[in-house]
Amino acid sequence: MVVRHLRRWAFVGLMIPHLVRWAVGPDQRWIMAYSVLAAPVMVLLADVLGRVIAWPSEIEVGVLTAVIGAPVRIALVRRKGMSGL
Repeated sequence: MVVRHLRRWAFVGLMIPHLVRWAVGPDQRWIMAYSVLAAPVMVLLADVLGRVIAWPSEIEVGVLTAVIGAPVRIALVRRKGMSGL
């Protein structure tokens, strides 16, 4: 049952460090620090956006994070100069 609930948030945990790496470079200390700040901000923005778009009901946060993160993931895969971990 826990896996079912955490699957929605795993996408954020996988994509945010890659987005942060684009912004701050390959230094793992900065990637970790900014990821800790960027992940809740992305979830909060997705939640607010989901409430505003479909008012008076709402769109699930997991759906919007996937919609936001899917183009980022595609761009990461298609990028030619990917840096290794």
